[in-house]
Amino acid sequence: MANLKPPVARAEMLIRRPASQIYQAFVDPAQTSKFWFTRGSGPLTPGAWVTWHWDMYAAVAEVEVVALEQDRRIAIRWPTPVEWLIAPRGEAAALVTITASGFKGTDNEQVAQAIDSMGGFSLVLAGCKAWLEHKVQLNLVADHNPDHHVKSPPDRSLHTKT
Repeated sequence: MANLKPPVARAEMLIRRPASQIYQAFVDPAQTSKFWFTRGSGPLTPGAWVTWHWDMYAAVAEVEVVALEQDRRIAIRWPTPVEWLIAPRGEAAALVTITASGFKGTDNEQVAQAIDSMGGFSLVLAGCKAWLEHKVQLNLVADHNPDHHVKSPPDRSLHTKT
């Protein structure tokens, strides 16, 4: 892949809600947990480091907030750069574009990471749309890979000796 540009992942979705509601859905973990991760350590604020948890996968991400522009843009490092652009389409809708870049590894590994990111962010946008437009939690992220869910430890109370 000599002389090619590094891969960039991009996912887009029109969400029929005002830009301010979409922006809040991504900066407020109480809302984001309805369609993406299970919990976050706090809201996205300028310069903050937050922790996102996907409990079903026992996965954790440390995220650095690089930039926020109210109702328009979110930029983080996770561990590569990820940016949300929220472009209003009238007063009741916006086109949300999520772009991830800076993938590491061989050319093939970078392409695989970009494809995985694009798929993941497409699920996130679809889940966000369902949540904001219809208050429906589709569980897309959890249901995408159910064979990788962590198992809860067995309930020992059922196995006590008498």
